[in-house]
Amino acid sequence: MGVVAKLLADVGLTHFLLLSAILFSLGVFTILTRKNAVSILMGVELVLNAANLNFVAFAQHSPQPVSGHVFAMFVIILAAAEAAVALAIIIGIYQNFNTVDVDTTKVLRG
Repeated sequence: MGVVAKLLADVGLTHFLLLSAILFSLGVFTILTRKNAVSILMGVELVLNAANLNFVAFAQHSPQPVSGHVFAMFVIILAAAEAAVALAIIIGIYQNFNTVDVDTTKVLRG
């Protein structure tokens, strides 16, 4: 048994859930406190990664471990699509307002 396998054998579900809670809290804190649209997007990604960590951690302790991995893969695909759309919106806001500060872009006119 390798060194990594021995270390992972000592890590339980509680450790993964604690790490996930920390990631989720940091993501929510980032979303609520930042004014830069890119920083808010990074906070959303942290929240989604915390959810993925929960899916995979619970999948390891369930009778059907594949289901958690499928959900995590779905969230990763959703996050990629969300990032692409959000970055396109951020580029559009920057072209119109010359800033990515969300407080200065209160009115969007087409």
